[in-house]
Amino acid sequence: MPYVSIRVAGTLSREQKEEMCGEVTEVISRVANKPKDSIIIFIDEVERENIASGGKLLQPPS
Repeated sequence: MPYVSIRVAGTLSREQKEEMCGEVTEVISRVANKPKDSIIIFIDEVERENIASGGKLLQPPS
């Protein structure tokens, strides 16, 4: 059973999550030859103030 963990800075709409999960599931099913209903996806939405790159916290989106 494949498990996928996706972390994103900020938040996604329900529609974005559904599309992303559908596409990721398709790729894993095709490439790894796994049944779609065996693929579990976790989405973690992380506040930008909790992520740093190059020693600096990410800026809020403009």
